[in-house]
Amino acid sequence: MTIATTFPRNPTASPTPVDVRAERMVDPGFGRVFTDHMAIAHYNAADGWHDLAIAPRQPLTVDPACAVLHYAQEIFEGLKAYRTADGGTALFRPEANARRFMASARRLAMPELPEELFVESCRALVRSEIDWIPDCDGGALYLRPFMIASEAFLGVKPSSDYIYMVLASSVGAYFKGGPKAVTIWASENYTRAAPGGTGAAKCGGNYAASLAAQAEAITKGCDQVVFLDAVERRYIEELGGMNVFFVFDDGSIATPPLSDTILAGITRDSLIALARDRGIAVREERYSLDQWRADAASGRLTEAFACGTAAVVTPIGAVKATSGDFTIGSGGPGQTSTALRAALVALQTGSAPDPHGWLDKL
Repeated sequence: MTIATTFPRNPTASPTPVDVRAERMVDPGFGRVFTDHMAIAHYNAADGWHDLAIAPRQPLTVDPACAVLHYAQEIFEGLKAYRTADGGTALFRPEANARRFMASARRLAMPELPEELFVESCRALVRSEIDWIPDCDGGALYLRPFMIASEAFLGVKPSSDYIYMVLASSVGAYFKGGPKAVTIWASENYTRAAPGGTGAAKCGGNYAASLAAQAEAITKGCDQVVFLDAVERRYIEELGGMNVFFVFDDGSIATPPLSDTILAGITRDSLIALARDRGIAVREERYSLDQWRADAASGRLTEAFACGTAAVVTPIGAVKATSGDFTIGSGGPGQTSTALRAALVALQTGSAPDPHGWLDKL
C-alpha cells in the first residue's frame, strides 16, 4: 500500500488577528499559546493512514466509549522549531522523535506511524504556522505530536481506529533570566516505572503516575521529583519528565543507563554527543541516592543537572529526601551544565556549526 505523506492545508475561516497574535507572543510562557492550525491523520486497518491534513485547531468530538478514555492507549512527543541565525527556520532532530514515537506505539500495541509521515506532518505544520514563532528570548514553536485510540468499544483489546495529531504552541524561555538551579525531592515511596512496564515509552500514563510524587515534592518545598528504581529503591533513574546527569571533580560526566524504565531523551543523547565532542568523558552507569549524597558531601560531585526539550538544561542545586538532604556544589548553576546548554542552544538556532546534521532546515 502506498502511503500518502502530503498534508493539504485547509485554512481556518477565523484566523487570529495579527495584533492579537503579536500580543500573545510577547511573553508566551510555555504550553498556553496555541496556533490556529494542527496536523491530523486517521488510521484503520482497512485504509491504513489516510485523510492527512493541516486543519483548523478545534475541539475533538469523541464517543464516550472512545478507547483512549478507558484504556489509555495514547502516546506523544515533543520537539521544537527555531528561527535560525541565517533568517530561516529549522526543526531539531525530528527523525529521532519519529523513531521514538514508533517505539512507543509498539509498546502500547498501536500502529506505527512511518517516519516520513511523522516528519512531514511537523514540517507542514511549521510552514503553516511560521508566523507564530516568537522573537523573544528562547522563542520557539513547540510541537506536540500525539496519537489516541478512537474506537468506540468497551472490550479490553487494542483499538482498531486511531487519530494522530500535531499541535503547535508558541513558547519562550522556560526560565526568565536564564536557567536557575532547582531543588529536587528524591521520592523514596513512589516509583515511576518498573521493569517490563512502559517506562521507556512516552505515554500519558507514565506522567500521570508521576503526579502524586510531584505534588509531594511541592509540599516539601521542592521544584521537581526524581525517582529511584522500582526493584532496589536505590538507584537514580529520571525526573518526572527529564533525564539527569552528574558532573565530577575530574571533569567527567555520568548519567543512568537507558533501560525499559527510562525514557531515551533526545536532549540527553544530544548532550552526550556534544560533551564527547569536547573531550569530556561520559559514562552511562547506575548511581545510587546514597552515593549521590556522599559524593556531594566530599566534593567529588561538583554539579548535577536535568535535561529535556522544554527547559533544555536545568541545574540541580539541592536534593531533599526522607533519608537526608544535601547541597550540590555551590547550590547554583555549574560551569559544565552552563557550557553544554549554551552549545546545544547555539546549534539548535543555527549559531554554531552542525557537525551531526541535526538541523532539519525548512
